[in-house]
Amino acid sequence: MLQFVEIGVENADAHQLLVEYFAERAAGFPAEQGQYTTTFPQPDQFVPPAGQFVLALERADGTDGELVGCGGIRRIQRADAGLVRFELKHLFLRPSVRGRGYGGLLLAELERRAVLLGAEEIVLDTNASLESAGALYRRAGYSDIAAYNANPNATNWYGKQLTP
Repeated sequence: MLQFVEIGVENADAHQLLVEYFAERAAGFPAEQGQYTTTFPQPDQFVPPAGQFVLALERADGTDGELVGCGGIRRIQRADAGLVRFELKHLFLRPSVRGRGYGGLLLAELERRAVLLGAEEIVLDTNASLESAGALYRRAGYSDIAAYNANPNATNWYGKQLTP
């Protein structure tokens, strides 16, 4: 069973997962795109009502659970002052639990929390080299959108309308 725990990004467990996430991204970053740029999240952007950060724990009956992943959402501004927009950040699962459907569960949980914070739209950026991630987002109803930021690591941008 997967359980989600809201926590600050400065928490030691959250920090450890982010270190693993960034290390994996840097190691697999396409050489032709240069060097991966690491940017740790700003804590105040992941605290309600601005956003949230969650840890994913895999729990067996009667256990405290094993820390297996993380992800966050944060409110960002739209240039056209349209829908309330949140951004998905740092969706990560440890390699040992990939392929179990946890990515979809974590994504759905973050979307649910974004709606509770008032989100009408959710966006994200990713890199084309992360083929599994791109497939996950498309399966979850995300569509290609125009670049909304200047993230040097990103090659693809996705968005999705959310309904309460």
